[in-house]
Amino acid sequence: MTQARTLLAATDFSAPARHALERAAQLAQTRPGAGLTLAHIVSGSALDALHRMLPGEAVTLETQLLAQAGKSLDELAAHLAGHHTYSIDTVVTQGSAAAALVDLVETRQADMLVMGARGKHFVVEMLLGSTIERVLRKSRRPLLAVKQRPQAPYRRILATVDFSDHAAAAIHAAHAWLPDADIVLLHAFEVEWESTFQLAGIDDQQIHEYRIQARDAAQKAMEAFIGRLRVPARQLTRQFVHGAATLCILEHEQTMDADLIVMGKHGQSVMEELLLGSVTQHVLTHSSSDVLIAGHPG
Repeated sequence: MTQARTLLAATDFSAPARHALERAAQLAQTRPGAGLTLAHIVSGSALDALHRMLPGEAVTLETQLLAQAGKSLDELAAHLAGHHTYSIDTVVTQGSAAAALVDLVETRQADMLVMGARGKHFVVEMLLGSTIERVLRKSRRPLLAVKQRPQAPYRRILATVDFSDHAAAAIHAAHAWLPDADIVLLHAFEVEWESTFQLAGIDDQQIHEYRIQARDAAQKAMEAFIGRLRVPARQLTRQFVHGAATLCILEHEQTMDADLIVMGKHGQSVMEELLLGSVTQHVLTHSSSDVLIAGHPG
């Protein structure tokens, strides 16, 4: 496996984005030879509006806007570089934020994109779908959504496991940057048609037996899944919980005081190959921890 060595951290100069830059700088510091690029996207639609509303001054104002963005980004890079021992590059480009970020990540072959979980225009993002969700639909690279100001390196990782290749890819991405972190592998299992069985009047003891069977099957699948992982066994802990994944993940996050949640972009279902998975979306929205999502198996 090729070691992850390059990070692209995006900023809109908001407070959540500054936290993302700090986390990216911290991650890069832990990996010898790692590189970090800070990126800012100037809205293409805003520039178009500028040309429509002020056609006589638009070119001058656009030049000034891009220059100011570059200056602000360079100042952020200089501040971060003062606390770390490696060089930090910057890039300012224009266009749709999601499309431009996907293009930058791919053309620069960044191993991971780091972003604030919420941006400057939080209400607009809630209505139209966040930039993170749009990037996830298009990008094949791991994405780290930062929610908390970094205080210390990630040590307690909660990895959601559905035994898919996407879940394995997410765990490998996390381990590449955090080789010393402990990882809790969480699988939430349910009995297929359990609610239907209850409505049909099947007694609780029989349903309990079905749950035991489902847990046994999950344990066997977990051992096979672990056999595919390139992570030392001593760093892995298995956890099985009965219930809906969306609820179990967030409950376990609080119970273990996780620093980071790791999950695959897609699960096992065909529909989730077309849409951002509902579990992923729910965790992105409601978790307290930062969230690392791997889009595709590597």
